[in-house]
Amino acid sequence: MHLLHHAAEAPIYGQAMIDELAYHGYQLSPGTLYPVLHGLEKKGHLTSTQIRTGKLNRRFYRITPQGRRALASAKRKVQELFGELFHEKAKETRR
Repeated sequence: MHLLHHAAEAPIYGQAMIDELAYHGYQLSPGTLYPVLHGLEKKGHLTSTQIRTGKLNRRFYRITPQGRRALASAKRKVQELFGELFHEKAKETRR
């Protein structure tokens, strides 16, 4: 979900996402992240293009319309879960 969120904002590439996820406390290796990106691409949620940036060739991933729908669905489910969690917390506090 985090990958789709960022891909919806702007094209992403692997190392930038490894750094972004590390900022949030996730330690992913390229051997973990790239299969996830490839899987999202295979499912039709992302599309990729290889672009030369200086001396490097980077594969940039962009969200697809199908990926946007998947992200919207996931957001609804997370909102529902958070609502239940915080609603339960509010009920416990009132007791």
